[in-house]
Amino acid sequence: MVVRFVLTDYVTRALSQAVYDKIEDGTFAGRIPNCPGVVAFGKTLTECENELRSTLEEWILVGLKLGHSLPVIDSIDLNKEPKSEPVEAM
Repeated sequence: MVVRFVLTDYVTRALSQAVYDKIEDGTFAGRIPNCPGVVAFGKTLTECENELRSTLEEWILVGLKLGHSLPVIDSIDLNKEPKSEPVEAM
């Protein structure tokens, strides 16, 4: 049985679509085009990547809490109602 973590997969796949730019002052900016408003900055590329991950995670949580429609990323749709299975199925 393969265990899948939907939120982890969503974050990983969204981050694989990230676009990074080096700014004139030598710092970095990152964004995820399919996720409006998910933007981060950092002194290094690694710092920018970490900030972008954090921003994306918070964006997802706020979006879910407020009922916003989140983009479908690589066929992962967080807008669907979760399916419940009986405890016996586990």
